[in-house]
Amino acid sequence: MIHTIRFRITVLYSGLLFVLATVVLGGIYYAVSKTTEQRPITTEYAKTYSGNTYLGKREVVFVEEVENAVNVRTMTTLRDFSLLTLAGLYVSSLGIGWVLSGRVLRPVRSITRTTEEIQATDLKRRIKLHGPRDELKDLADTIDTMLDRLEEAFSAQRQLIDDASHELRSPLTIIRANVDAVLAAPDASEEERVRAVAIVDRATTRMTRLVEDLLATARRQGTAFADADLDLARVVGEACEEYATPAAERDITITRELGTGLETTGDSDALRRAVSNLLSNAVRLSPPGGRIRAGAGRRDGWLWVAVRDDGPGLRESDQARVFDRFWRGEASRRDRHTGLGLAIVRQIVESHGGRVAVFSRLGEGATFVLWLQPRDGVPGTPPDDNPLR
Repeated sequence: MIHTIRFRITVLYSGLLFVLATVVLGGIYYAVSKTTEQRPITTEYAKTYSGNTYLGKREVVFVEEVENAVNVRTMTTLRDFSLLTLAGLYVSSLGIGWVLSGRVLRPVRSITRTTEEIQATDLKRRIKLHGPRDELKDLADTIDTMLDRLEEAFSAQRQLIDDASHELRSPLTIIRANVDAVLAAPDASEEERVRAVAIVDRATTRMTRLVEDLLATARRQGTAFADADLDLARVVGEACEEYATPAAERDITITRELGTGLETTGDSDALRRAVSNLLSNAVRLSPPGGRIRAGAGRRDGWLWVAVRDDGPGLRESDQARVFDRFWRGEASRRDRHTGLGLAIVRQIVESHGGRVAVFSRLGEGATFVLWLQPRDGVPGTPPDDNPLR
């Protein structure tokens, strides 16, 4: 108990009160003693006669001696009562300090009890401390806010693990089925083995893409990034160069519409990956002979990057979900796309203080826009129109 805050507050309160009372009473005693004359009481005698007859000595009482005796007794009484008062005050202050500190620290006990009951598997409990708006109320509210963020983080983590497990289960099942049924069978024909190898290769490619996307997601959530000044037009140009060959293999043309003076601050590799994911989807979904437009510019103080494809487009109801984790449209379901590419794009852009948007009509392709802040920042919200018409 001697290590508790309540005990320390009680002792501190009582000690300070005792010292203060000692100083006050000591000062009063000292002032009274200095203004009151005190000296040893003396007794004087006078000879008494009756006529010429000597009757003996009698004690003579002077007024000064009476006053002196009163002063001595007063100081003695003042000293005794001061000591008794100090003793009583100290004992009383201990009790009062114990009660008051208990009332003051009651919210702390409530905070402690609630946090002890909260487990990592159940973060729905909140302190919800009532009372005056003081430091303890601010502390409780801060802890509640922290628990809200932790609950969101744990929920997102559990959802990611569940979705990733579900996505990995299918290719693993395909690989195991082909290995058991064909590759490990001694009587399997060469044609069956070639077909099984192709299926296993597609499944492992899908798993590799999923693992890379998960690593990119975890990496952007970490603190391993060192943002630096960069030219957004150069980032988009480099991403277009990376996908020039895959686009040419499908007879798809990538055109660039890049502005100048598009300086911003961020992680160049992460932003290049975001643009690459958009180009990857555009190359994958655009029909042979189609055209992809990639652009970057400035509007209303904001920087923008946009990629337009000639793909199947999106329904209006799907546009609000296209950036969700593991969401896949019909085209993505057909080619077993992981469904993490656009989610990673949104995560990268939002971590840079930007915003993503999509403009699409079913059967007319889609335009994905990344709004980013320039180097000197920009107030307000980004525009809500399509800069690449």
